[in-house]
Amino acid sequence: MLIADQDSSVIVVDATPFHPVDHTWPDQPGDSGTITLGDTRLDVSEAVMAALSDEGEFAVADEIPVKRGAEGWTWLVGHRVDGGIPASVAAGGSVTLSVDADRRAGLSRGHTACHLASLALDAAVADLWRKEIGVDPLGNPDFEGRANQTSRIHPDGSVDEYRLGKSLRKAGFDSAGFADSFAEREARINEVLAGWVASGGESRIEVDGPSIVDRRTWRCTLPEGEVGFLCGGTHVRSLTEFSSITVALDLSDPQLLVMTTTAGPA
Repeated sequence: MLIADQDSSVIVVDATPFHPVDHTWPDQPGDSGTITLGDTRLDVSEAVMAALSDEGEFAVADEIPVKRGAEGWTWLVGHRVDGGIPASVAAGGSVTLSVDADRRAGLSRGHTACHLASLALDAAVADLWRKEIGVDPLGNPDFEGRANQTSRIHPDGSVDEYRLGKSLRKAGFDSAGFADSFAEREARINEVLAGWVASGGESRIEVDGPSIVDRRTWRCTLPEGEVGFLCGGTHVRSLTEFSSITVALDLSDPQLLVMTTTAGPA
């Protein structure tokens, strides 16, 4: 399937190694790489979600009008290329696809580091809750799930924002106590992360099927035990792929915690 407009084109194939950005929670960018047909090579700027309705409506990325996996739609991966599609690339042809492996590896490290940092953050602020809330996979109060409002992953890192407003305080979180012990909390997170990296545990994705919208679960072995939760992104296979994972916390706005995570490749 070939879809083109003035600025870019989207190519859909029957099977692909490219991982797309999720249009409903775009935390991890899509893969980049190349599509080759004979002597023609097209640079894929980013893989995106695409969907075809039972009525024949085709939509790409943020133009998709329904949530990921909605019934009545066939879910696809679109390969976005700049400009038009050369005449040599025709529907029904056979192509070779190649993912930028270095960028994929960096995004995988960034995504795994992001999850580990969120778990370490939960652990570092566990004593600041005055009421019981849901817990994370390690049994700590789920600060990440309650306060996170944006997460953006990039090669070898991520930036997460947490709202520390009135609703969080009503839920029982001691925001003032957090501000007073800000530096100590950051140090504790980095101490926990250093221990996890040193453990060299396994990291993997379990999938329920071959489709891009089949359920995917990230699992990782830590000294405290195995953790896991639903995740649509890509991840490392072992924590030995890191030389380090560190975070820096920013509370310039008392109502907004910004956590920047940096992953050092091994």
